[in-house]
Amino acid sequence: MTRIAIVDYGMGNFHSVARALQAAAPEQDIRLAHTAADIASADRIVFPGQGAMPDCMRTLRESGLQEAVLAAARSKPLLGVCVGEQMMFEASDEGPTPGLALFAGQVRRFAGQAFDAPPADSMPLKIPHMGWNAVTQTRAHPLWQGVAQDTPFYFVHSYYAVPAESSLIVGTSLYGQDFCCAIAAENIFAVQFHPEKSAAPGLRIYRNFVHWQP
Repeated sequence: MTRIAIVDYGMGNFHSVARALQAAAPEQDIRLAHTAADIASADRIVFPGQGAMPDCMRTLRESGLQEAVLAAARSKPLLGVCVGEQMMFEASDEGPTPGLALFAGQVRRFAGQAFDAPPADSMPLKIPHMGWNAVTQTRAHPLWQGVAQDTPFYFVHSYYAVPAESSLIVGTSLYGQDFCCAIAAENIFAVQFHPEKSAAPGLRIYRNFVHWQP
């Protein structure tokens, strides 16, 4: 049995992720991680995030889990979700707070109009980007196994990662422009979309993660 820790630092969709993982891999030991010891004792780590990246970074630091996440990222299979992906980069347009800097790159804001703004022909995109969008797999990866090319996944975000190294990108989507929505390097895979809200394809990604041997 594999022990999978979902990092619970107070800023994420932790219970939804746990339910999705339990549905995808009911035979595994899936736990919310509240302490550094919980993360250290796990075989695999899921790192979600929800809300503003500066708030997530502050809460992660205050929770005492930041160093444990960094240590896990050096050696264990780790899956980042939504802001969990964004936090892996150096900085964000969302605020001056630095990210975890696991990868070189920035997190940028979509150019567009807010949902509550009046229509404007020059700014047709509604921000945040919410809903189902096709994901194009830009290179093969074990976590894409069984997921068809251009499968829709569910997104809720106003910002997206721009890696300094394009080789990190394993998935893109289109919302006014092509943007990076999945990255991978060695033992880390991270996505901007929400697998736990993406029906069967999302569960397939979680199942693939449970069996991934990087």
